[in-house]
Amino acid sequence: MAAAHRLLFLLALSLAAVASTRAHNITAILDGYSEYSLYNSYLSQTKVCDEINSRSTVTSLVLTNGAMSSLVSNLSLADVKNALRLLTLLDYYDPKKLHSLHGGSELTTTLYQTTGDASGDMGHVNITNLRGGKVGFASAQPGAKFQATYTKSVKEEPYNLSVLEVSDPITFPGLFSSPSAASTNLTALLEKAGCKRFAALIVSSGVIKTYQAAMDKGLTLFAPNDDAFHAKGLPDLSKLTAADLVTLLEYHALPQYAPKASLKTIKGGIPTLASTGSGKYDLSVVAKGDDVSMDTGMDKSRVASTLLDDTPVAVHTVDSVLLPRELFGGAPSPAPAGESAADTPASAPAPEASSAPAPSPKHDKKKKKPKAKSHSPPAADSPDMAPADAPGPVGDGEPSDKDQDKNGGTAVGVSFAATVVASVAALVGASLL
Repeated sequence: MAAAHRLLFLLALSLAAVASTRAHNITAILDGYSEYSLYNSYLSQTKVCDEINSRSTVTSLVLTNGAMSSLVSNLSLADVKNALRLLTLLDYYDPKKLHSLHGGSELTTTLYQTTGDASGDMGHVNITNLRGGKVGFASAQPGAKFQATYTKSVKEEPYNLSVLEVSDPITFPGLFSSPSAASTNLTALLEKAGCKRFAALIVSSGVIKTYQAAMDKGLTLFAPNDDAFHAKGLPDLSKLTAADLVTLLEYHALPQYAPKASLKTIKGGIPTLASTGSGKYDLSVVAKGDDVSMDTGMDKSRVASTLLDDTPVAVHTVDSVLLPRELFGGAPSPAPAGESAADTPASAPAPEASSAPAPSPKHDKKKKKPKAKSHSPPAADSPDMAPADAPGPVGDGEPSDKDQDKNGGTAVGVSFAATVVASVAALVGASLL
């Protein structure tokens, strides 16, 4: 009995820890500090805040408005984004740890290293204990000067999030060389990345002009690689009308800026340039760990790489052509009033109650269990089989009214854990009586 009590007690403690875990929100934290308002604004503009919030352990080195003004004065948003990434350490550092580094120095990984744009160790930062009790930060470049020094701690959430103020940004030659959307030749960028077929289609159809017009306000493009156009089972795109081809190509773009980290946070249907309302021609995201896929309702396509990330434009490559079910789902019947065609499974027209013959009285003696009709076999990759951290089911006609709540999954997990904790606590209390 004593062993059972101990087991229940330990279980309660473990679940209590789970229940108390909440995803941090760096912009919400900095909202309470006016001296970091410019830094916080750029976190939102560049979407680096989404990358920080997605990390379970992270240290954010923040700059005052004066230091931030000097940094951004002559930089593009893409370059500012890289500077903010280099100021984001993928480990937990509080004042105590900073002043007790093993050997007095340490090389730590930053968000910039995870982009794949860093050469060698240039995505790392050198932290060193200097004379007079100071702590300096420098790039990993050999002989680099310690441009930034630790000033004070702003916020500590052991051992998940630490926000530390530093005196200056950390830079190195070559950090500010990101391609900008304004100077980018979109077709040349796509062709160089192995998306020549897609580039040719957007030019010949004139859709490239639609893309260019959207770039000022926000555009995210999903470009299939050349292999995707030779995939087995791909419909014959040459049979599409000119209007349908335009719709297909517009379906490969979002009218908003969504880098990969931000895609992970989006729930529910995402309007594309082809969207007409009522969920038609929308996409959704399935995310698992660092993998992100776009779900059309018919198939999923993995986001393979990012060719351009320059606020407000992001260009990603995908492994397959995105096929909207409105064009390729074979659902000719219009949806009933109040329900979009996108919400009706293409392969399964609604069953009619009158289609089944009435049972004959002579069969009453031998009653058999009626077999449930399978009107539509579930797709192998239906949302019901999606990962737990994926967005809600697509096309079920009942989108969540909290689709834009980035912390919805966390809230559910916390609520569930809290319920279990209460139950376990009750068991423990009852067993001790």
